[in-house]
Amino acid sequence: MFEQKATTPAPTRPVVQRRGLERRKAILDAAEALLAEQGYEAATLKAIGERAGIPIASIYHYFPDRYEVDAELLQRHLGAIDALTAAEVAAPRAGTLREAVDAVIDVILGYIRRHPSCAELWFAGRHPRLDELVRAFDEAQAERFWRRLVDREFLRVDTPRLALSLAFEVGTRLFDIAFRRAPGGDDATIDEARRLVTAYLETYAPDGTRRGG
Repeated sequence: MFEQKATTPAPTRPVVQRRGLERRKAILDAAEALLAEQGYEAATLKAIGERAGIPIASIYHYFPDRYEVDAELLQRHLGAIDALTAAEVAAPRAGTLREAVDAVIDVILGYIRRHPSCAELWFAGRHPRLDELVRAFDEAQAERFWRRLVDREFLRVDTPRLALSLAFEVGTRLFDIAFRRAPGGDDATIDEARRLVTAYLETYAPDGTRRGG
């Protein structure tokens, strides 16, 4: 009789999945740190792998290229901002259209300032996949904000959704300029964004409520 050699049991599927999730998170965390500390150009797959302690060949197992890392990380940021803006829009704190616009701008601006990697992806990463994610985010925010402003009677019921879509797109463009002018976002440019977006939306305000009157 031959002695039966002991064999090491193969890892169960939940263990393999957990390890995969942990590695994926480590890659994203490393990318976020590099973006925040050194900027967009420095966050290459090679640098990300070195930061995470993961061979670049293994990174390709989870992400086919650098842009997929960028996209997943930006989605993580946009999801967090979405939760914050949802809470802000649902809260009845704003008493005027101007205050409502300021509140949403403050939420988005505050998050981006706290997370420099988000600014690097949103404004420095010019890949079509990232642009697509930002456009989808702006559309979703515009829809939510439109409903809230109409419900609060800050805007007329006949205000087109397009008006809010344009307001968010203009706001995003001005944020882009602000964060190119200064790492934390140029305050003067942000103030002009507030004025421009508010003045435009006030053209749809019910009579007697313009400029918070």
